[in-house]
Amino acid sequence: MPKFDFEWTDTFGGEANYCWVDRGTVEAKDFTEAVTKAKQHRYHSPVPRHSRSDFGDMVRIDIVGACVCCFVTWHEEVTVPA
Repeated sequence: MPKFDFEWTDTFGGEANYCWVDRGTVEAKDFTEAVTKAKQHRYHSPVPRHSRSDFGDMVRIDIVGACVCCFVTWHEEVTVPA
C-alpha cells in the first residue's frame, strides 16, 4: 500500500508559518484516504472540515476556522537491489 507523509503546522496570513510542526507517515490507497488518516492522527474524533488545494504529488489542506494547515505528500519507497 502506498505511503504518504504529512506535516501539520500553523499559518500566519494564510501562509505556512512553521512555528510548530507535527510530522508523520500513513499508509493509504489514495490522497483522500491519506488526508482522512492525517486528520484522525491530529484530531482523533470528530475531525474538522477542511479546504483542499491539489498540487499533483502534494495536497494542502486548511482547517476551516483554525490557523492550521497540513501538507500531504506521496512518499516514494526506494528499494535497494540485493
